Amino acid sequence: MFSCRFTPRRLDAHEITRIVARIIWVICIIFVQKMQELLERGGLELLAAFVAVADTGSFTSAANKLGRDASIVSRRVTQLEQQLGVSLLSRTTRRVALTEVGSHYYGRVQGILEELSNASREASDVASSPQGLLRVSVPVTFGRQWIAPLLPQFVSRYPQIRIDARFSDRFVDVVAEGFDIAIRVGRLRDSSLKARKISTFRNLLVAAPSYIAARGRPRTPEDLKNHDCIGFSGYTGWPDWPLAKAGKRKTIRPHGPIIADNSEVALSATIAGVGITFTADWLAGPAMREGKLVEVLPGWGGKGEGGVFAVLPPGRLVPAKTRLFVDEISKSIKAGWQRSDS
Repeated sequence: MFSCRFTPRRLDAHEITRIVARIIWVICIIFVQKMQELLERGGLELLAAFVAVADTGSFTSAANKLGRDASIVSRRVTQLEQQLGVSLLSRTTRRVALTEVGSHYYGRVQGILEELSNASREASDVASSPQGLLRVSVPVTFGRQWIAPLLPQFVSRYPQIRIDARFSDRFVDVVAEGFDIAIRVGRLRDSSLKARKISTFRNLLVAAPSYIAARGRPRTPEDLKNHDCIGFSGYTGWPDWPLAKAGKRKTIRPHGPIIADNSEVALSATIAGVGITFTADWLAGPAMREGKLVEVLPGWGGKGEGGVFAVLPPGRLVPAKTRLFVDEISKSIKAGWQRSDS
């Protein structure tokens, strides 16, 4: 018969420390996994119920604190215990107390909930406080006339906001290019982005008083064939002018000495007395108020195609800086240009 005696090896301090560290690491991994599972299954509500009971020592008091029924709070705590596989609370007819495991768990999750609360509060502060960089994309002509004059006053009123304004007629990708706002004039394309309609606009016929004095005033749309017309080739209906009044529609093909692919060039030629042009009221309005232009064939014009929109990235919450800027644009446009809904 042979006998074998096993003599355990004595571990040194370094090995013991390494084994303990390994055990702690495994426990941490298990804890993180459990927390992740809880969060994925709506566990924040379970954690909130448990912490409320631990804070108040009562399911009824916890229910009052959370604005829920006591039975709901009790079910959530029970569900949490079942998911964790441990008893967190010791329940009697008179009181509710934390178990040893529950006391340790409470200390850990309380800190997590406090961090989540702080993070939510900080995010809310950023959303409600006008601050930070505001990146804006605007069409060149509209932006130069209606957005650029607002910028000095806006940043003076809100000194914690910085503006990066990009003037371009290119159709920008708001999300991919990191814009907070894109101002678009005309017909809005189908999009998953949010859009706020700032205003509608009207297309109308205008001429300089000097042109009217020299050539006379047309009385009907057909009379335009006998007048010099300034064309804007960037208009969606070009080379025609689709006119409408009180349900009547006329399509005129204008002729004249100048055609430009820039609306400001066409307007400048009109102000100089070269001819009649078909343009938007937001563009012609300032010159009309100054007496440099008058409306020709009043009422014969057309609704603008779509309107003026502030296009925003998707998301439910709009930062204060964005909201304030859109409000300023809206007020300026409503007060600034001569327009009619006829």
